[in-house]
Amino acid sequence: MAQDQNQQVVFLPEGARRTRGRDAQRINILIAKAVANAVKSTLGPKGMDKMIVDDLGDVIISNDGATILSEMSIDHPAGKMMVEVAKTQDDEVGDGTTTAVVIAGSLLEKAEKLLDDEIHPSIIVKGYRQAAAKAKEIYADIAEDISLSDKLLLKQIAMTSMTGKSAEGAEELGELIMKAITQIATEENGKAVIELDNIKIEKKVGGSIKDSALIQGIVLDKEVVHSGMPSKVENAKIALIDSAMEIKSPETDTKVQISDPDQLQAFLDQEEKILRGMVQKVKDAGATVVLCQKGIDDIAQHYLAKEGILAVRRVKKSDMDALAKATNARVVSRVNDLTSADLGKAAIVQEKKISGDDMVFVEGCKNPKSVSLLVRGGTEHVVDEAERAVHDAIGAVSAALNVGKILYGGGSCEAEVAFKLRDYAKTIGGREQLAIEAFAEALEVIPRTLAETAGMDPIDTLVALRSKHSAKGGITIGINVYSAKLDDAKKNKIIEPLKVKTQAITSASEVAEMLLRIDDIIAGTGKSRGPAMPPGMGGMGGMGGMDM
Repeated sequence: MAQDQNQQVVFLPEGARRTRGRDAQRINILIAKAVANAVKSTLGPKGMDKMIVDDLGDVIISNDGATILSEMSIDHPAGKMMVEVAKTQDDEVGDGTTTAVVIAGSLLEKAEKLLDDEIHPSIIVKGYRQAAAKAKEIYADIAEDISLSDKLLLKQIAMTSMTGKSAEGAEELGELIMKAITQIATEENGKAVIELDNIKIEKKVGGSIKDSALIQGIVLDKEVVHSGMPSKVENAKIALIDSAMEIKSPETDTKVQISDPDQLQAFLDQEEKILRGMVQKVKDAGATVVLCQKGIDDIAQHYLAKEGILAVRRVKKSDMDALAKATNARVVSRVNDLTSADLGKAAIVQEKKISGDDMVFVEGCKNPKSVSLLVRGGTEHVVDEAERAVHDAIGAVSAALNVGKILYGGGSCEAEVAFKLRDYAKTIGGREQLAIEAFAEALEVIPRTLAETAGMDPIDTLVALRSKHSAKGGITIGINVYSAKLDDAKKNKIIEPLKVKTQAITSASEVAEMLLRIDDIIAGTGKSRGPAMPPGMGGMGGMGGMDM
């Protein structure tokens, strides 16, 4: 009984969609390119901003790649993988998210041309892997050293990172970030170690970005608990308590029977005595400021106020940890265990009104290992974007110190790596050579995009840039977007950390390789959702009107 060898075998549920071969690759590349194009115009100092409006009408205005992509509604799995590139870059380095996504999109665009020339995806993937490893090697070779003592360079890294965002031109912010990083940094085995959690960013609407300040201590978005307490304490001795200054309720259900008023009064007197004892213990330890992680009873507040002790309640645990590092205090779990040895010190603790809200400033800590940056701005959108800019800049400076290496920006390092990759490709030969050359061309998307945002002709600019980098001494020649011509990035102090570039190459090449290896997309359907992946761009929610 011979059976038809070509009989179709159905193994998928009814309604499932399947896309195979070049169609699957083409759809994935199309989606990835669309995501990259969504953030491409935000790159560089002359990059544009994006306005994102969610379902509730809330508005976000930003040119931070990670923020834009995380807020966009992207349903297609290939699009989500591109969002992961930005997220990984943000988590690992804190800066360079747009660069990573744009390079990933460019790698896939170049791969598409190779696929059209009948080059197998596995050969492209192999070539891309070789190119990525060599690119990171070249980046390391052309990088220069940096240390904690290079304060001017650290400030320039922060300025380069913030340029193009709403904080642009705020040189004061760069100075504050440099001081904050150098304040909390420690050295281990000759390397700078920076714990970014030790820089607390507090934002408040009002004033301008130039009114932002670095507090040698911690800012608490809290108010003093009692009006009778002092609002300012100098030479403060600070007690950090992570338990409630209240009468604890029994853990099991308890009934107290009182048969006459005297018993009730005795009960209340006993409660008051316990609370007064807590306050006495705080006073005996010598504390003039109490910062409590939990609640403070009204009676305890009264007695603290009578003793002239400033108190703040319900302080976040993260703030308590930061306060311990800033003031050298020890967090105490039981008030009765508090001693003078547990107290921290600050030159001044005071309550200030910022934009109508009360905030408590713990300032003037001696050599604090935790500090606060108070970011100001005229409107909520400005403050939010300034905070994102500060976050990126802190990440960039930290990344530079962690690795101890820097590169010069303006597209100069990408142009240099592309030039050297082309030479490297000639030594490889075979079809992989074409993939490595495509990788080199993909890297040039950075200087090309910078040229476009500056109003320069991208083709002429790339040709001139290649010519400069093929000549001796042209390593740091990049694009000056302000003068719209080629210039020395080193002279203009456009500095970027090595780690930003190597992480961007790693993330972008890995996602490109993964998408290129996919030749079959199988999408099931749920009864409520309908088709999980509409054909073409339909599966990319929120990006229907995007120009590709």
